[in-house]
Amino acid sequence: MKYLLLICRDPAIELSPEDRAAMPGWVTAWVEEMEGRKVLLPGGGELQPVSGATTVRVRGGEVLVADGPFAETKEQIGGLDLVGCADLDEAIEVASKHPVARFGSIEVRPFWEP
Repeated sequence: MKYLLLICRDPAIELSPEDRAAMPGWVTAWVEEMEGRKVLLPGGGELQPVSGATTVRVRGGEVLVADGPFAETKEQIGGLDLVGCADLDEAIEVASKHPVARFGSIEVRPFWEP
């Protein structure tokens, strides 16, 4: 089954300089482990800051465009990963190992399967 991992970070939580320096290594280790397990699928990546977001809605046939994210939230989506796991339990275990889970959250969303 395919799952989307939404990598969410609370911008109010400041990482220590040591943690900031270690983050690339933590992410690389996670990616290598998940690629080794053959659960990481192509298509994920890091997002640019929420300040560059644009939201599009259509209401009554009119296209409405707004600067910023679709919702005001404390945490912001900073990236996404696609994983193929046997079930939700495995997807949760994979998400729990993501480095951002230590100071943010990982939302696990299943894809509709035909």
